[in-house]
Amino acid sequence: MSRLDITVNGKALSVSVEPRTHLADFLREQRMLTGTNLGCEQGVCGACTLMVDGVPMRSCIVPAVSCANAQVRTIEDFDGDAIMMELRAAFSAEHALQCGYCTPGMLATARDIVTRLPDADEARIRLELSGNLCRCTGYVGLVAAVRRVLEARRAAAA
Repeated sequence: MSRLDITVNGKALSVSVEPRTHLADFLREQRMLTGTNLGCEQGVCGACTLMVDGVPMRSCIVPAVSCANAQVRTIEDFDGDAIMMELRAAFSAEHALQCGYCTPGMLATARDIVTRLPDADEARIRLELSGNLCRCTGYVGLVAAVRRVLEARRAAAA
């Protein structure tokens, strides 16, 4: 077992983990944060995407011990986040939600787009979302939802 000092959703932790434990498994099994979904477990589908030190990361391929002293935010930590509230409303309005399995990872990626690329156009949004697989929506609603938030934020800033 290895000692891991990590902050998860604002709470500092000092825990023991097996060196081979992936971050997603640690969060789901030891912290009971099941909003992080596991899909392919190879880093391809994006269902497990969450934020590590403000950067979207595939938690299914990241060893938990490599996140020592990191700030990890799972979907459970974004309830009061203004951008996430805008995205959730836009996802609903644009019918970007179907089965919901990809939604936590998709929302984490969408939030990153909104914060990092405020001038993103449709092509850039599609490129940024391309690492997150959705089998239900066909991406039209997902792209429209991110565009809606970006356009609203640009209009509010003008």
